Amino acid sequence: MVNASQAAEGYSAVFFMDGSQVARQMRLSEFGAFLDGYVGLSDLAETDVRAVLVNLSTDLNVRSLVFFRIWFDEEGRADSHWNVPIEALAEQGAKGPNMGGGPIRLVCRSQCPDPEFANELWDPDMTPGNNHFQAIRKAVDANTLRFQKIEPEEENIPVLTAPTPQSNSDDGSRDRARLAQVLREQRLRIKTLQSVHRDSLADLQREHRNEMQGLRSELADLEQRHERLKLTNEQLKKRLSQRNEQYLSMQEKMAEGSAEQGREDANANAETVLLREQLERKQRELELRDDKIVALEQENHELRHRQPPEDSLLEQLRTQAVFLVAYHPGVGHITLPYEDIDTYFGNPLAYAAERCGMNEPAYREWLAHYEHPVCKHVDDEGKACGEPIMRVTQPAEFEPGQDDRCDQHKA
Repeated sequence: MVNASQAAEGYSAVFFMDGSQVARQMRLSEFGAFLDGYVGLSDLAETDVRAVLVNLSTDLNVRSLVFFRIWFDEEGRADSHWNVPIEALAEQGAKGPNMGGGPIRLVCRSQCPDPEFANELWDPDMTPGNNHFQAIRKAVDANTLRFQKIEPEEENIPVLTAPTPQSNSDDGSRDRARLAQVLREQRLRIKTLQSVHRDSLADLQREHRNEMQGLRSELADLEQRHERLKLTNEQLKKRLSQRNEQYLSMQEKMAEGSAEQGREDANANAETVLLREQLERKQRELELRDDKIVALEQENHELRHRQPPEDSLLEQLRTQAVFLVAYHPGVGHITLPYEDIDTYFGNPLAYAAERCGMNEPAYREWLAHYEHPVCKHVDDEGKACGEPIMRVTQPAEFEPGQDDRCDQHKA
């Protein structure tokens, strides 16, 4: 026969509540594995679970209940900081309702032996239809966790056939005990109702605070929007006023400008007439000048192609009876053909430079050196050196800046 104290060991379970129903059951040893973090419950991730520690007697009658709360994190593991001593609290609980085996030890938020842990507990609901004690009793009777039920040994108690004063006293004691039990249950129900009322009131106050906070935030946002709109409206009014002033100013300027433009147009028309007359005069002058140029070109052409008189010098030059010879340094004597006479007399130096294969400025620079072979260097004060140097007799061999410098001033 199993000892009652030994059999009671392990007769503890943890029920997870969902509303007024038992949603999950496990032995206390399994619950310890959850607390140690060995396993998790994914369906309870990020959930504040309302649980009940149920201690049973060997005949599966409820001995004590502890209504506690526990948080499961995002991985479904029990809060590692949870440290409510539910087993110790179960031994210290006050008397609660009779669940078939006499008054139980009850620990809940409104009936907590250690106020330090009161916020970690919750109060059961005792209203008809949502009674947590009845739901727990049904779950215990179903014995889903398969606890071994051990019936207590029956004692041979003699039965008295006739009432005695002692039996009447026992009946009175039982009535008083039953009345005391009813009073305890009613007090517990009152406490739980008060606790539920406080919780409901706290929830309503919290919702009211949240709602007021939201309304204050909305009001602050509306005030900010109002201020922004007010500021924007003032800015728009200011800009509109400035635009109106600009518009009026532009109208005045346009009116003044129209009058001034009329005067300017009249002056411009008068100037246009004068300029047109001047242009016509210039055009007539250009036409006359063009006519003169045409006449002069015609005359020049006739003079150029006119045959020289017989026995004249030009006639003899043309027939090469007489030759015209010119002399230039660097070129020597040049016999001028009849066709080049006009070109030569137009610019003799340019003609000589062309015969040397040079341009006129280079030939003139060499000619200045040839006629006066001195150093052409000029110092900072503008004085020329003037030192006599060797004359370069051939224009093609002359190098400016070198041949017209003395040895001291050559680069």
